[in-house]
Amino acid sequence: MTGPLHAPSAAAPDARPSPQPSGLGDPGYAAFAWARFRTIMAWMTLAAAACAAAVITAMAQIQGPLHLVTMLAILGGVGGSVMMAGLLMGLAFLSSGTGHDEDVTRLD
Repeated sequence: MTGPLHAPSAAAPDARPSPQPSGLGDPGYAAFAWARFRTIMAWMTLAAAACAAAVITAMAQIQGPLHLVTMLAILGGVGGSVMMAGLLMGLAFLSSGTGHDEDVTRLD
């Protein structure tokens, strides 16, 4: 079929110039965005360590000396939760800041 709905793709070349890459498609901006994400994660690692240390200290004051397994459980639970929250928020900021949220609504 060679009607208007099934025209060959090679018949009319695309006259539009290719757009410059935006967001994470641009290598310079991608490096900046990922560096900012790593900075956020570094601060969240520090915050997670501080929160876990505060909880371990508080638990040791309340219950006395803690076993190693208890401290590891607190580190994994509290530190892991803070790190997961920081990771998800950092990825949300990365997605929004690089224009990926707007690209989803754009149909070409």
